[in-house]
Amino acid sequence: MIDNPNPPGPRPSDMHPDPRVHKALVLGGGSLKGAFQAGAVKAILESGFVPDTIYGISAGSLNATFLANEVARQEAENGQIDWPKAGRALMEFWLRNITQPQDVAVERSRFRTGYDTIMSRFDGFLDNSPIKNLISRTINLEQLRAGSVRVKVGAVDILNGDMVYAEAKDEHFLDYVFASSALPFLMPAVQIGGDHRKAFMDGGLREVAPLRVAIEDGACEIMCVACHAKRIPGEAINYRGLLTLIERVKDITVNQLVNNDIAWAERYVEKERFRGNDIRLTVIRPTDPLHLDLLQFTQEDIGKLLVQGYGVATEALR
Repeated sequence: MIDNPNPPGPRPSDMHPDPRVHKALVLGGGSLKGAFQAGAVKAILESGFVPDTIYGISAGSLNATFLANEVARQEAENGQIDWPKAGRALMEFWLRNITQPQDVAVERSRFRTGYDTIMSRFDGFLDNSPIKNLISRTINLEQLRAGSVRVKVGAVDILNGDMVYAEAKDEHFLDYVFASSALPFLMPAVQIGGDHRKAFMDGGLREVAPLRVAIEDGACEIMCVACHAKRIPGEAINYRGLLTLIERVKDITVNQLVNNDIAWAERYVEKERFRGNDIRLTVIRPTDPLHLDLLQFTQEDIGKLLVQGYGVATEALR
């Protein structure tokens, strides 16, 4: 139970449009498929699209936070933003920092995991300290808060099931970024500010493409990059391998969630057009399913996804 019914920090999104939001860049979840998304973002920014707010969930929260941090850095140093340069910086971030499994997470000792499970201290199959340390090293929180471009990341409160969106101005913002990237079962829940009554995990448990909150904030032009194709790949897998099975179940669930998120947004936009409200929505997603093994990938694999994302987005924006 949470003792304080109105704890400090972000609250679930409501239906009060934010007049500051006109153009929204919406970045969905997708684990390592976030490399595809980074390539697509570069193409979007080169096309001239300039977002007021960047929304992210899971891998999208990492991309959104880095991108907002980069443009805030440019503003602080140059007094202006070079958006295509920011897109290039996001791609370079992936190529330089996420090149092997150990850059993201380390598999825990199976003996220790089994013991902790028996003792009701299960804390995930993977230690995600590497990605948390990378985020902490990369993001200048004070600079990010001073920037003109807002960022919102979504995570799920696993104690009450609420979807919560945090902004850079919120205390413990980076904890929400960590939580949004914490894959259920594979990685531990994140205690916000070290408070065990505030345990959060991947926002993809509730929403994979954060289109709803962008619409609620009043966005009239939305660019969304989803990392999942409409269908999951039909492939032979070792469904008796625990981590493989967990990953497969996650893919099936996430695929349906992102399809629902996009379908809802498209229906909403269509209804608003009949009412005379012009909301422009562009969704960029791969035609064929993407596959990258969290426990076995190389810099070359990341590079291929970056190039693929850039190509898909370039074609979609013509």
